[in-house]
Amino acid sequence: MTVNQLADRLFSAIANGDRATVASMWSDDIAVWRTDGRRDPTTCDDKTRALRVIDWFLSTTATRGYQILDRQVFENGFVQQHVLHATGHGGQSIAMRVCIVIKVDTEGLINQIDEYFDPAELAPLLRQ
Repeated sequence: MTVNQLADRLFSAIANGDRATVASMWSDDIAVWRTDGRRDPTTCDDKTRALRVIDWFLSTTATRGYQILDRQVFENGFVQQHVLHATGHGGQSIAMRVCIVIKVDTEGLINQIDEYFDPAELAPLLRQ
């Protein structure tokens, strides 16, 4: 699988609410860092914690989609800018601009995610 195919598969799985595919694409020692404004920015999440975030997002949203603005592939990974569009079960919506850097290990599993976004853009989803 090429890096572009891996990226397409990951974002398609999230858009379709397919947690199992997301989990299968991540290495057991994945490090995830995001600018969520709630934690020390030097802290990385382990796989269990990162999957809880995915679970929350999938259970909070009724629809999800990615408008990819740019993707640049590099050796063992990619950087992507996108707008994440999502609608909550109560009809609230977001259009959150994100920059994400994803690295892949030698076995083709995602082992590092660095995600940059404005956490204030998630506010509509926090209001149920």
